Amino acid sequence: MYVVGSNDTTAPVIEASYKRFLDLFAAHIKNGPFVLGRRPGASDFGLYGQLTQLATFDPTPVAITMERAPDVHAWVSIVEDLSGLEPSDDDWFERDALPETLGALLSEVGRTYVPVLLANAKAVDEGAEIMTTEVEGCVWEQTPFPYQAKCLQWIRQEFVRLDPEDRDVVGDVLAGTGCERLF
Repeated sequence: MYVVGSNDTTAPVIEASYKRFLDLFAAHIKNGPFVLGRRPGASDFGLYGQLTQLATFDPTPVAITMERAPDVHAWVSIVEDLSGLEPSDDDWFERDALPETLGALLSEVGRTYVPVLLANAKAVDEGAEIMTTEVEGCVWEQTPFPYQAKCLQWIRQEFVRLDPEDRDVVGDVLAGTGCERLF
């Protein structure tokens, strides 16, 4: 499992984060069927890709999902077939009325994934053979992944391409979540 960063050291951190994510995402989708409102966006499809394996395929995380957040399991099935859905721009959450649950999800990303993403990019830049950082008070050690470093570059490039007003909105949404450290 080294390919996804899972090893004996990181497995407990990953499992604890997955459980928190399930709780947070289950609460969030009570506000609307998708991450940013009543229509799917790129964030939904990114989560869907991961959750098809975690919430509906791999027996261990499926059991955790069914115990903690059966609504998340159902959400994957819904996203599996969105035929007939006719989304409009009015289906997004209003910028000034984003649910608190979105901030909670972003905070989980900020406390667990952002430190790994930043340390990985540094390790790739330095040509290190091992990347080490701390997540949730635990040492996180893995082989650096060049693709994740590219992903961070792309995230930063897209952020810079935003209009200044949109960049400010994103900055405000991310403020205090830990995700703001990406920029």
